Amino acid sequence: MSQNKILYITPSMQSFVKSDIRILSNYFTVRVINQPWGNKKLAPFNFIAQFLSMLFSIFGSKFILVNFGGYWAFWATIFGKLFGKKVFIITHGTDCASIPELNYGSLRISLLKRICEFSYTRAEAIFPVSESLIGTELHFDPAITSRKQGLLFHFPDLNVPIKTIYNGLDESQWTLPIKPNRITNSFLTVMSPSQFNLKGGDLILQISREYPRCSFYFAGVQASELELETCANVHFLGFLDPKELLEWYQKCEFYFQLSSFEGFGCALCEAMLCGAIPIGSDTNHIPKIVGEAGFIIPEKSLKSAVSVMDKAIGSINKDILSINSRLHIQANYSLALREQKLIEALEHFTGKSYTN
Repeated sequence: MSQNKILYITPSMQSFVKSDIRILSNYFTVRVINQPWGNKKLAPFNFIAQFLSMLFSIFGSKFILVNFGGYWAFWATIFGKLFGKKVFIITHGTDCASIPELNYGSLRISLLKRICEFSYTRAEAIFPVSESLIGTELHFDPAITSRKQGLLFHFPDLNVPIKTIYNGLDESQWTLPIKPNRITNSFLTVMSPSQFNLKGGDLILQISREYPRCSFYFAGVQASELELETCANVHFLGFLDPKELLEWYQKCEFYFQLSSFEGFGCALCEAMLCGAIPIGSDTNHIPKIVGEAGFIIPEKSLKSAVSVMDKAIGSINKDILSINSRLHIQANYSLALREQKLIEALEHFTGKSYTN
């Protein structure tokens, strides 16, 4: 391992964050700075704590890599300029969007948008996880009127290099079942309670009423967290750890990703690696992730969904679609491919080699 030290700033520790840290640790000594920014009451404390952490960590660091645009990128940008350290920012979705209709997007908050602009315009380069985060137009959800989204829409004068580097999934963690025993006509989706409408939970409930003989499973949500009437064929699994989630990916025939906006779709890729057949919304990067292995609903409406559902349920080649789902993710969104692209980009923008 190289002894080159880098700073990695992140507001959270999702699975894709941990994967990036493992990747980077093959080439650098990674100093992770992570404050609980999700708790708004702690924001002033986090601001001070991050300043002190960076003050004692900046010396000897080769560069700074920031995960998500946000408040935590402010000190990274300041310290980068003061100490001559290049700053790179990975964007994931909410940091490139403003969708008031869904109460979604960091850029709908005036102060946060100004901080994002401050850091984006001073970064050495920005690494979005899909092209749609550079610029896209949303047509899936008719409730959205703010259709144009992405870095270049919200910051038209942004002139720093932008290079898309897709997320990568660990195919050794998300595997096909040894003995497939899937629940016939079963549909799984993963979301938190706050993401229910954003990720199409409302549409899935409408679909469930039309297909009483199918089973619909929500991971990450408890029924008690939603004040909604549901049918007997709808099941809420609550929080699942990775092992439990793997089991559900392997036992359900289909996976729903019906988001109105989705920066990438890691859970969708995980499910596909496990052989779940994807049914996705026609938005952002989801159609490219689904590819030819599944189905796309063109509009957030029950009429559009029923047409696609009938095709999915009536498929005579489910086994082939299941295998193709895994093969498609392996070929296009592997962890090894992200490692290659991320390190190549860092070498290019720093002018140094880290692979020797």
